[in-house]
Amino acid sequence: MAVYFECITRTNRRQSELFDLARNIDVHKNSMAKSREEAVAGVTSGLISLDEEVTWRAWHFGLPRQMTSRITEMHPPDYFVDEQVKGPFRRFRHVHEFRQDSEGTVMVDRIEFSAPFGLLGRLVEKLVLARYLQNLIETRNQHLAGEPIPGQ
Repeated sequence: MAVYFECITRTNRRQSELFDLARNIDVHKNSMAKSREEAVAGVTSGLISLDEEVTWRAWHFGLPRQMTSRITEMHPPDYFVDEQVKGPFRRFRHVHEFRQDSEGTVMVDRIEFSAPFGLLGRLVEKLVLARYLQNLIETRNQHLAGEPIPGQ
């Protein structure tokens, strides 16, 4: 059984800017500095695109973790999807959506994941991992909303 949650972030950035910031490896590393996240294989800097992969190494819960994700869908500048191809989850899917309106851009993150271990995993998913991951996404989104545009 999977866990699902959404994070909604509003910003005054243009939709196309936010779309590119959200798939920028260097910006992601900066937003995840607290967990010492580094891109160690695949696309390790700049923009990641459709069918490309990145392997992240980070520290979570005091332990080093590694996860490889692939961009499996992309429709610029409206949305892209990354999914784990190797890593700590049984399944991990992250849909990044962007909508322009009269006040700026709305960014919606839809996360669905499942932990790798049976009944204990279901309890950990709901009680610990969902809250932890939601906090990571919200922190990242606040960073994206205020991030300087690379090269400017």
